[in-house]
Amino acid sequence: MRTDTFEVRTGGTARVHDITRDCERFTDGAGDGLLNVFVSHATAGLAILETGAGSDDDLLTVLERLLPRDASYRHRHGSPGHGRDHVLPAIIAPSITVPVADGRLLLGTWQSVCLVDTNVDNAVRTVRLSFLAG
Repeated sequence: MRTDTFEVRTGGTARVHDITRDCERFTDGAGDGLLNVFVSHATAGLAILETGAGSDDDLLTVLERLLPRDASYRHRHGSPGHGRDHVLPAIIAPSITVPVADGRLLLGTWQSVCLVDTNVDNAVRTVRLSFLAG
C-alpha cells in the first residue's frame, strides 16, 4: 500500500473544498486498485458530489438545518455551536473509497471528491490518501 498526506486550508467559514485534483495526482500512473481518502479530524468529513453548480452550497445549507450552530450541544469548547462540528462526521463520514483503473479515478461525469468542513475554529486539515493496488 502506498500512502501520503497533504494539507488543505479551509479558512474561517464552513465550506466544501474540492480535492479531486489532489487525488488524481496521487493515483496518476498507479494502475488498478482502490483509493482510500481519510481526513483525520473529529470535525470534518468527505463526500462525493457535484461542485460548482450549487450542490456544494446546498449541502452546507442542509447541514445547517440538520445541525444548527445555535442549537444547544453538550460539547461546548470552541466557538458557539462548535458541538455540531463534532457531530458532522457521523453524517458526513471521515473516509471514502474510490475505485481506480489505469491510474484514473472512476468517478462519474459530475462527481468530485470533497472535504466538508464546518469547523470555523480550525482552518487547516490533513487529508491522507492510501492506494491499495489490485
